Amino acid sequence: MQAAQVDSLLGAVKDRAAALAPELLAIRHHLHAHPELSFRETQTAAFVTEQLRAMGLVPYAVADTGVVALIEGQPGGPVVALRADMDALPIQELSDVPYKSINDGVMHACGHDVHTTCLLGAAKILTEQRANFRGTVKLLFQPGEELLPGGASLMIKDGVLENPKPAEVLGQHVFPRLPVGQIGLRPGRYMASTDELYLRVKGKGGHGAMPELNIDPVLVAANLIVAAQQIVSRRANPKMPSVLSFGKVIANGATNVIPDEVYIEGTFRTLDEAWRDEAHRHLRQLCEGLAASMGAVCELEIRRGYPCLDNNPAVTARVRTAAEAYLGAENVIELDQWLAAEDFAYFSQAAPACFYRLGTRATDGRFAASVHTPIFDIDEQALSLGAGLMAWLTLQELAGPATA
Repeated sequence: MQAAQVDSLLGAVKDRAAALAPELLAIRHHLHAHPELSFRETQTAAFVTEQLRAMGLVPYAVADTGVVALIEGQPGGPVVALRADMDALPIQELSDVPYKSINDGVMHACGHDVHTTCLLGAAKILTEQRANFRGTVKLLFQPGEELLPGGASLMIKDGVLENPKPAEVLGQHVFPRLPVGQIGLRPGRYMASTDELYLRVKGKGGHGAMPELNIDPVLVAANLIVAAQQIVSRRANPKMPSVLSFGKVIANGATNVIPDEVYIEGTFRTLDEAWRDEAHRHLRQLCEGLAASMGAVCELEIRRGYPCLDNNPAVTARVRTAAEAYLGAENVIELDQWLAAEDFAYFSQAAPACFYRLGTRATDGRFAASVHTPIFDIDEQALSLGAGLMAWLTLQELAGPATA
């Protein structure tokens, strides 16, 4: 594509995204007011399907509540997949806004309403541009990002990365740490794997005044929680980020009652799949061995969660270049590694991928509340920006590098 054509296309995408702003606002307000929990996104999927059909597309269901559609450009080009998640969280919304959730105890507190809105906007722009690109755009509206086993894994199992097979997958996610108008990305390892830990320490309960007759599971559990940290501090390579955290401990005794067992829940996260497996082995050995040495039994269940999210360096470099053209180089930020987890990681393990972050904080500091909080919201200027940017990135990936 000639440089003049690139400039013309860039202007056209920006203008169309700006013109779509009122429509995107209405879509986001509808989605935000009608959130649905993971794998229950029936009304959301129906709404998305209706929107896609209105564009002349032919959507179909994948993984029950997932929705997929193809935008066919001119023949002969690659396939680029675009992903947005649709599910909400079990959080009671506290913000007093006209589009507040009407579903009690359910809220779009992680911005998935934004992701879905932006992808619908990008789809509209790309559908209107399909005479001007070669290849296919595969739209992936995904269920269940917030709940294991993750909707991405189920969509992949159902064959969403085949027929046609994408050459790459792009995804974006709201990021209140960045102001609207900026995005953040990072090549290589970006987000962590996540595993859920469930421990049951079994001893022998009794009167707190007669410990010699009991096997105290509280003491065993306390030792386990402390000792387990040496897996991170002494077993892990210091250059490899790892987190082991325990967030729930139930010892249902009393001031003078030693319980029979203690129940513990936690999480283990890292950025290396080989070390992840090794850490699991160390944790099992520690739990079983330490408990046995104190006369107790420890049962450990590890529910394997999402893998590490790895941004393909070549794809991410191209996304950076295209984003700099759309936003300005000063508005494309290099991110640190982050030990949160995202099931987009399954796509990144299966195909070259780039997962980037969309700034949503207002320039005056409003809308800075973290995701997964009951007051999370965005500067809605991010909607047209996010839709236009995703469309532009896709067009650049389909068109190939510009020439002078």
